Amino acid sequence: MRTKNIFYSFVFLFTIFYSCGSKHDAITENIVEENVEIISPEVNNNPNTPKTFNILSLGDSYTIGESVCTTCRFPEQLKDNLVNEFNKNDSFSLNIIARTGWTTTNLINAIKNENLNTDYDLVTLLIGVNNQYQNISFSIYETEFPQLINSAISKAKGDKSNLIVVSIPDYAFTPFGNGNSNISVAIDRYNNFAENYCNANNISYIYITDITRLGLINPELVATDGLHPSELAYSKFVERILPLAIDKLRK
Repeated sequence: MRTKNIFYSFVFLFTIFYSCGSKHDAITENIVEENVEIISPEVNNNPNTPKTFNILSLGDSYTIGESVCTTCRFPEQLKDNLVNEFNKNDSFSLNIIARTGWTTTNLINAIKNENLNTDYDLVTLLIGVNNQYQNISFSIYETEFPQLINSAISKAKGDKSNLIVVSIPDYAFTPFGNGNSNISVAIDRYNNFAENYCNANNISYIYITDITRLGLINPELVATDGLHPSELAYSKFVERILPLAIDKLRK
């Protein structure tokens, strides 16, 4: 009988000890959970943090702005418009590699000689009119335009989404071109090739040729030399380029 009492006493004490220990463990677990501090990585989402955007424009007389003021050419107008669209503390730099009379071959060589950086946030390319004007074989353009695309992408951080190709203006609709339809047919051939190439390779292409085809009925679209686009014409180019440029810089 005494042995049985001792046994029940032992069972009673063990039950109390186990129960207290379980409660203690539960309390300890709660304390640990309540004191856990989750540390998130710091992210700078301050929209006022100054940014620097680098722009590169490649081309010929239509890019350098023959017969218009320095600030009138379309790359400069594009930059000025971008300044107005972004934070006042942001800065924009523009590098133009272009010269009147340059063909695709000239531009390829110029890019090689310039030893350009590869960190441009936005690159524009407008080239080909002098291939047509100088009666260079169209096959040269078919070969060298893709080369220029690849070169432009390499300067745009290797990202083709940072590139905008602009169509070739039609100088037939100027006093110099005098409405020569053969010029327009040739310009269309160049632009069609460029547009198809860009579409096939998911590259942004902006068509501005129709603006220049109003040159004979609206002389204000033609520069004083009677051949190149005017400041007004370039501003209309920029109206089409700007929304896309903004999207690319804000991505």
